[in-house]
Formats: sequence, structure tokens, C-alpha cells
Amino acid sequence: MRILLGIAAAAFLFSSAAYAAEAEGLIKAIDKNNSTITLDDGEKYKVPGEFDVDTLKEGMDILLAYDVVGGDRLITDMNVSEPAE
Repeated sequence: MRILLGIAAAAFLFSSAAYAAEAEGLIKAIDKNNSTITLDDGEKYKVPGEFDVDTLKEGMDILLAYDVVGGDRLITDMNVSEPAE
């Protein structure tokens, strides 16, 4: 029984440290110096270091997956499409 409680407690601690979520919207702003993008809802997301921020443009429609770590939304995956003209 103690082992089961220990496993449950460990699972709770790890699940509260980081969690995955999704967001969708239009890119409102790109901050190349801080490697962040801001969506049209005002939320900021940190772009991975290996990603070329120059490929992103304001107005692009984006669907992204992210983890919250230490209060930051770290992008783990993204799908973008060109803005309609």
C-alpha cells in the first residue's frame, strides 16, 4: 500500500511540474531577441532555440503544442500557414 501511495504522489508531482497544451491563433508579434511569439490573444510562447524565427511572419495562422515549465510556455510543435491575401 505504501508503494502505491508513493507512486501516486510521484505522478502528481511530475504532472504539476509541466503539462502539455495546445493553442491556435494568428501571430501578432515576433520578438527575435527573446525568441518569443505573441498570438492575437496576447499570450506569449517561447520558440525552441533550433527553430529559425525568420521563417515566421506576423499574420500567419498557427497551431502549436507547448509545455508550461517554470511559468514559460515552451513550444514543442507547431504548424503554420501563410496569411490569406
